[in-house]
Amino acid sequence: MTQISWKDAERPLVLALDLGTSSTRAIVFDRQGRMVVGGLARRPVDLQTRPDGTAVIDADHLAAQTWQCVDEVLEKAGSNHGRIAAVGCSTFVSNLVGVDRSGQAVTPVMTYADTRPAADAKALAQRLDEETVHQRTGCRLHPSYLPARFAWLQHTQPDWIKSSAHWMSIGEYLILQLFGGTAVSYSVASWSGLLNRRELEWDAELLSELGVSGDQLSRLVDVDHAWSGLAAPFAQRWPVLKDVPWYPAIGDGAAANLGSGCITPEQVAVTIGTSSAIRVVMPGAVEHIPSGLWCYRVDRQNQLLGGALSEGGGVYGWLTRTLQVKSGDDLARALEEVAPDGHGLTFLPLLEGERSPGWNGQARGVLAGLSLATLPEQILRAGLEGVAYRLALVFDLLRQSLAENTRIIASGGALLRSALWVQIVADAIGSPITLSAVEEASARGVAMMALRTMQEVASLGEFPDFTGQTCPPDADAHRRYQEAIRRQQRLYRQLFQ
Repeated sequence: MTQISWKDAERPLVLALDLGTSSTRAIVFDRQGRMVVGGLARRPVDLQTRPDGTAVIDADHLAAQTWQCVDEVLEKAGSNHGRIAAVGCSTFVSNLVGVDRSGQAVTPVMTYADTRPAADAKALAQRLDEETVHQRTGCRLHPSYLPARFAWLQHTQPDWIKSSAHWMSIGEYLILQLFGGTAVSYSVASWSGLLNRRELEWDAELLSELGVSGDQLSRLVDVDHAWSGLAAPFAQRWPVLKDVPWYPAIGDGAAANLGSGCITPEQVAVTIGTSSAIRVVMPGAVEHIPSGLWCYRVDRQNQLLGGALSEGGGVYGWLTRTLQVKSGDDLARALEEVAPDGHGLTFLPLLEGERSPGWNGQARGVLAGLSLATLPEQILRAGLEGVAYRLALVFDLLRQSLAENTRIIASGGALLRSALWVQIVADAIGSPITLSAVEEASARGVAMMALRTMQEVASLGEFPDFTGQTCPPDADAHRRYQEAIRRQQRLYRQLFQ
């Protein structure tokens, strides 16, 4: 049972905030990591995009949307709100907002999907030894990370540089508003490309190269750091939360792994939401990172090895809008009737530049093989398959670090809502995929971390494992998709290498 009523929920309860690029949510979980029925509030996020690669969010509007979610959840909880014993958070990463000395945001939140620093990433890679930087920080020199973004800011936004006394993520900005001071978890910092993953300190060489002072960044803490004593007016707005511990934000990818039950090297999470990723939690040190992957932090003890695409459910949404087709049972049946790779199309879904495995921030989407006979459902099917092919490439790089009996767990709204997409991913990878029964994996991961910190559980392994059916790969479809992946790679090399 993944959900529980207020009456039957086991104390203590945790309020988990989950900030994504499509929506922000506040969700209540009980001590078993079960979502409380009626304990969810959601608000849409206004991600502003432009043809030049801009992908930003207004920081104060996002904060206001988050506070409204908290208001709604507390109202729904009624007399049960006094059972909430802690608040945790996960956010999309990496992101950056400039804040002045008064604590006010003076820039929008620049998201990982903002590709404007692509040329600066390329220039940094030419000046620095990128492989050394990659092994030291876990991140490539890519426009989604902060080194390229700071380099871009220096020559394009001098007013932002002048007015920003501090640089932080949106999670840090929320804590700053709530408590008047802030810090950043190793988890979120590791997504920035500026954390020395071995020393767990801001990387001095990169800061010197970029002209950024360590004093302009937040102090580093682990996930068990806590604040309490809300500042006015929040203490008056939520008196029931005034003195409970609030924990620092963790990266949404790390939270999703934990929430879906992927807490050891024997479980791999494949997630498709707006974007997509394949990740595995690795205890201790990861000595060498394959060039197509990244390595982030869950906390001081555990690392997160994997790769991510900017593409996922966002590609499907873009295709349905562009082709002006409506999702529904009729479209689902039409997509199922298209045979695996039976459309003659090759789709590179790099609409927001490439992250894993090639890290080409200047790459763009390509659809090849169109004819007068091409149908909308064929293009849509090619889009689903194109994303799956990119995930299969990442999985092949990750496979060398996995145990032989690894179990793949699927999560993410875009994937769990589409049985066809699950089958396509299983066929592309060539391995069985087990569906997670957790609807809000990132938020659940936040609650699990908070409960562990509160010593309600000794380890994350004590939480129940909520999974559903397993989807085995089809051998014939896997063979077809292997050839299609090679065809996609040939197109990629012709265009981008």
